[in-house]
Amino acid sequence: MKSVVIIGAGLGGLTAGCLLAKKGHKVTIFESHSSPGGYTAGFWRKGFYFESGTLAFESSNLISPAMKEIGIYQDLDFKRHHMRVLYKDTELAMDSFDGFRESLLRAFPGEKENILAYFEEAGKMYKAMQPLIVEGSKSLLSIFSKLSAGIKMAGIYKKYSKMTVDEFTTVYFKEGTPINLIFRNMGYPGMSAYIVGGMYATMFDDYWIVAQGMQHWADKLAEKFVSLGGTLTCKSLVEKIITDQGKAVGVEYNGKFQAADFVIAAGDYKKTFLKLLDNTNLLPAEQLEKIKTNAVSEGIFTVYLGLSLPNGKLKEIMKLHLVSIFNDLPGLASISANDPDYFTKAGVSLYSPSFEKPDLAPEGKSSLMIQSVAPNGWMNNWGGGDASEYKKLKQKTMEALIDKAALLIPDIRKLIEYQDAATPLTYEKFTHNTNGATSAWSWNPNNKFYDNIMKTYVITPVKNLYIGSCWSNQIGGVPGAVSAALKCVKLIK
Repeated sequence: MKSVVIIGAGLGGLTAGCLLAKKGHKVTIFESHSSPGGYTAGFWRKGFYFESGTLAFESSNLISPAMKEIGIYQDLDFKRHHMRVLYKDTELAMDSFDGFRESLLRAFPGEKENILAYFEEAGKMYKAMQPLIVEGSKSLLSIFSKLSAGIKMAGIYKKYSKMTVDEFTTVYFKEGTPINLIFRNMGYPGMSAYIVGGMYATMFDDYWIVAQGMQHWADKLAEKFVSLGGTLTCKSLVEKIITDQGKAVGVEYNGKFQAADFVIAAGDYKKTFLKLLDNTNLLPAEQLEKIKTNAVSEGIFTVYLGLSLPNGKLKEIMKLHLVSIFNDLPGLASISANDPDYFTKAGVSLYSPSFEKPDLAPEGKSSLMIQSVAPNGWMNNWGGGDASEYKKLKQKTMEALIDKAALLIPDIRKLIEYQDAATPLTYEKFTHNTNGATSAWSWNPNNKFYDNIMKTYVITPVKNLYIGSCWSNQIGGVPGAVSAALKCVKLIK
């Protein structure tokens, strides 16, 4: 039996904790927040439930088996995550890859040749990626299918891993045109073109929500962890990772020391080494500099609304639980941190937590979240530390996003009973993710932290210190967190 300390009760930390406790190890998870979940969490306000960060996940062929092994899969109501995309008066069908193509041909008849060429190439990436991320049988045919897909993806990686989605899109559609901007603004800004196939395979075949809310998932993991003999300590901020002769030997939290044979940092990579590690000299100088300077993924701005609109009426309006609106994209030639009007031009997504589960809002009412990607460091990082300027920028952005939601729900302002918002700084405060990063490191191929954007890296230069969060993977996400947890569990014998 080994003693293990895990820093952070996010999905990675909780998954690793459950599996290690199940193996008989002595495991303690320290969580700085009052409840578990990290980015996969939620909260209640005046009877309305909202997601704190993550709305959905992909790679069910990884996630589902892990939850079954832990023993909570049956407690989770995983439902397929579908979306609508609206561009001005046109609805772009998102029910399938072919349906999406056909709706674009109807919306942009003058771009027919370019659309067909784009979808022919993107289709190769999509079809190669499907067997790798979608849950399916473990038959021999399935194994051969995955091997074939892996070979195809290796070729696609070689061709597109260094190209951005902006560059890939501009090969087919003239820069600055509406259709060019629609494609460029799907997924993360400036992400690697290699990810395009995975993005489509996720959207059309393997995107899931937890109908009861992400907090339910975190709570079930936490309950299982404790039932397996683990110790979960919330409101406990780890201040230092303690080392001895180049090896992690424990942590300091709330002024106390807890010894451990292994430490799993299940949170932000930068803060693990720049803030928590007691001796940065254990890292090679080149790697330390890389940790300091490498870019992280963009943050997000979220408006939380409790509406005096019956859930059934909201469902009639939205039709699906996620609706993306791309009306003003022609004015959004590029994402700029210095553009004060960025949020008046950016696309937005509307998500209703109560859509699938009406009891996530008071009877006769509904919940709605409005989100938009936020450029890193927007407007001197939201006011440069000036509280009054921060408040003004937050209010201005909140109003801009509500205006966009009014394109779908014209009388929305009259229906608001509860209203709040979260900036990237809010997300950083509660999750400790640098700049409120939504999915670990930057998705831009020119800002890579890891050599291979698809591999999971949990081993660090410090012996017995592992990374057990989405930060072990270039593009992070729920699959990155679970993959890291599984690797950490294998390493601890």
